Amino acid sequence: MKICVEFSGGAEILFGKVKEHTLELPASIINLQDLLAWLKENLLEERPELFLQGKSIRPGILVLINDTDYSLLGENDYILQENDRISFISSLHGG
Repeated sequence: MKICVEFSGGAEILFGKVKEHTLELPASIINLQDLLAWLKENLLEERPELFLQGKSIRPGILVLINDTDYSLLGENDYILQENDRISFISSLHGG
């Protein structure tokens, strides 16, 4: 399945400073929770604690699926669809 993931607001720093990735995922990746685990193992380059808390996204990171807040779509249980656009936007900033 082909999807696009996008990182912004500083989250891209954790993923090699690349803001957008087009991914061809294995068939075993079914829902958002599967995707998070896959991202951790395959794309996340540093400081996983700034992206994940356990198996879920860390508070302070906004997740949009096709420009809709993922909390309206079932959060980690959302079933991924071909050509989905998943955006991770960090609202965590130093001061």
